[in-house]
Amino acid sequence: MSTRRVFPNLLGRERDFVADTLRAETTGGLLLLGAAVVALIWANSPWQDAYHHLRDLQLGPLTVESWASDGALTLFFYLAGVELKRELVVGSLSKLSEAVVPVVAALSGMVLPATIYLVVNLTAQDGKPHGWAVPTATDIAFALAVLAIVGSSLPSALRAFLLTLAVVDDFGAILVIAVFFSHGFRLLPLLAATALIAVWYVLQRYRIRTPFLYIPIAIAAWWFMHESGIHATIAGVALGFVTRVVTDPGEEHAPAERIEHRLRPWSAGVAVPVFALFAAGVTLSGDAVKQLVTDPVAIGIAAGLLIGKAIGVFGGSWLTARFTRAELNSDLAWRDVAAVSVLAGIGFTVALLIAQLAFAGDVDQVERAKAAVLIASVLAALVASVLLVRRNRKYAR
Repeated sequence: MSTRRVFPNLLGRERDFVADTLRAETTGGLLLLGAAVVALIWANSPWQDAYHHLRDLQLGPLTVESWASDGALTLFFYLAGVELKRELVVGSLSKLSEAVVPVVAALSGMVLPATIYLVVNLTAQDGKPHGWAVPTATDIAFALAVLAIVGSSLPSALRAFLLTLAVVDDFGAILVIAVFFSHGFRLLPLLAATALIAVWYVLQRYRIRTPFLYIPIAIAAWWFMHESGIHATIAGVALGFVTRVVTDPGEEHAPAERIEHRLRPWSAGVAVPVFALFAAGVTLSGDAVKQLVTDPVAIGIAAGLLIGKAIGVFGGSWLTARFTRAELNSDLAWRDVAAVSVLAGIGFTVALLIAQLAFAGDVDQVERAKAAVLIASVLAALVASVLLVRRNRKYAR
């Protein structure tokens, strides 16, 4: 009698189908949302002690939560680095005329939320202005998933606008993490990480494709970056930046495209959901919800994401088109940009990470900051969905 495997290996078309499904924007966004919902339910259930015990469990040099935020999320940031470099070299950011509107929109969409947060927390008696960076980030996976679900008839230029906006936003968040949230800086590990990143660049330059060289270099660069005091995810961004994105004559795909094709399912299907599972587990008791209403940090984060992002992105776009030679894509209307500006208020992944870094050591404040990010992100997604559905119906007609 032949035995059956409980989890059989996926081969051929089945494996390709699963991988292609995980590469889809809607799938990644839904997995991210599902992991966050599981975390919230688990952290507020009778089994919440098991959740906190697992999250704080020490595995080698790091806790499970740290492995998720410093380790798994590095894969997400590597792909963000690759995507940003591709946009700069061969994409929309390589042409100033096409890039200026979304770039200014992204920068405005970071500055205004931070300003709103600072105003709230500098004027409040118990404000904490050092959390200003939390509402500056847009979650590219979640935002693109919402757009893909509710905007089947919307112009493709709108997705390109949001993608460019999110890429620049990610770059800004990366700089913020590197500059403002590095602790206990140590030079020698940083030099070691830099040397390994340089080796990666040389291997790319000489067209060496052996993964047995790249994988140890990536792991070692990540570890030395972590030990340097700079957030470990910066290693992923740096390696993405030195990955070749331009094809050689006769080459079908550049290394960046091949690597991204292989790693995207792991990022969308494993890395980001695992991070969300251990980052979004916020306890929402009656007292905790009451504290959110009066906590200047939570108010600043929510106002920054819901109001600052919408006004900043739309205002930056309109002012740039109004007072410079830059133009909005002819396929788009300003109402489309307004809907996407609200969608940019979805903070989630990077905002949760920055909340952990900004309030490290203050567990209660981290919980309230995360709760504000989650609530504001869900509200931004719902409002943007209503606006996008209306625009989608118009284009469908």
